[in-house]
Amino acid sequence: MLPERFDIVISGAGFAGVALALALRQAADGALTVAVLDRAKPGAATADLRAFAISAGSVHLLQALGIWPLIESEAQPVTAINITGGKLESPIRQTLLSYDNHTEFGEPASYIVPAARLRDALMVTAQAAGLVIIPETMPSQLTVTSGGIEIVCAGCQTFSAQLGVASDGRRSSLRDLAGIKTVGWTYPQTAIITTVAHSELHNGVATQHFLEAGPFAILPLTGGHRSSLVWTEATAEAIRVMALNDADFLAALEQRFGGILGTLHLDGPRAAQPLDMHLSRSLASGRVAVIGDAARGVHPIAGQGLNLALRDVAALTETIIDTARLGLDIGAPEAMHRYERWRRFDGAMSAAAMDGLNRLFSNDNPALRAAREAGLGLTDRLPGLKDFFVAEAAGLTGAVPKLLAGELP
Repeated sequence: MLPERFDIVISGAGFAGVALALALRQAADGALTVAVLDRAKPGAATADLRAFAISAGSVHLLQALGIWPLIESEAQPVTAINITGGKLESPIRQTLLSYDNHTEFGEPASYIVPAARLRDALMVTAQAAGLVIIPETMPSQLTVTSGGIEIVCAGCQTFSAQLGVASDGRRSSLRDLAGIKTVGWTYPQTAIITTVAHSELHNGVATQHFLEAGPFAILPLTGGHRSSLVWTEATAEAIRVMALNDADFLAALEQRFGGILGTLHLDGPRAAQPLDMHLSRSLASGRVAVIGDAARGVHPIAGQGLNLALRDVAALTETIIDTARLGLDIGAPEAMHRYERWRRFDGAMSAAAMDGLNRLFSNDNPALRAAREAGLGLTDRLPGLKDFFVAEAAGLTGAVPKLLAGELP
């Protein structure tokens, strides 16, 4: 059987993979053929209880791709961020740092969007664009030549392309087939995810409680009286908490809320996800580029995982389009080196920063507690430094790809 031929084959139909395919289709105006390999069955969907903190730069990308209008009504602007500290048994948390969450242009630096809604919008847009998404397909063999690649999948289905993109998650099969190694570790923590309703308005304020076991994030949702929670807990305790009945689970939540937002009610199921961290040693090798969770898995402490993935999408799209317009080989080492140089430092530094923050705050060492509280207090008194942090989290600093400015390359 002859291989199906495309210019680009993307392994993984998650958020980053579909966004990349849409970006390439629109920016190239159909001049590049793209296929997306999806390991799931057609129509298969798993419940995703997460909510994403989508940065201003990511919003610009979603606007450029026509996705944002489909989710804007369910996107809650984050007006301010409060960071608190204290012991679990303390009835009130001490506010260590508070800042306005708007960029210098007056737009919100981030929005909270339900993951399931973003996923639906991506797939609706992909279907309308006629993207080629091939279900139940996972790479099992990879052959790289000087002029292209050949991917053999389970069932002997074969694809050839100039460039392959590994966007198939933390345990990426295409990344591994390309011989790209990773470094990482498992945290002794588990994230508990759920949604609560509360009697008081959140007014768009996101709160991050730093407790001994890990951060407890309260992310505002639309409507004013609902919030998504990302509760980082020691794994043994997380297992115990997940087994509680609803009344006891709610009591544990109320203790961690620290007396804010009034009376609480559970407003959805709960899920638990063990936490780990990994970083690919390379973002490109042998005509395979790596993006999203295949490139790095980060701690959810700052909610930047999806934003880092969309920065990868923006940089790789621009690299491919610029190379193609010059009539050059989009999978050649020169193009891949450009993409890697663009994304390597930001991705590695962001992963290291989130790992460091988690280690700094997820403990009850008195000396560290005093140092971190002093540092946050100093930051709270330096508006220029807070403005820098907001701009950095918004994805609007450094060499920003055009898509993060809302423009197709």
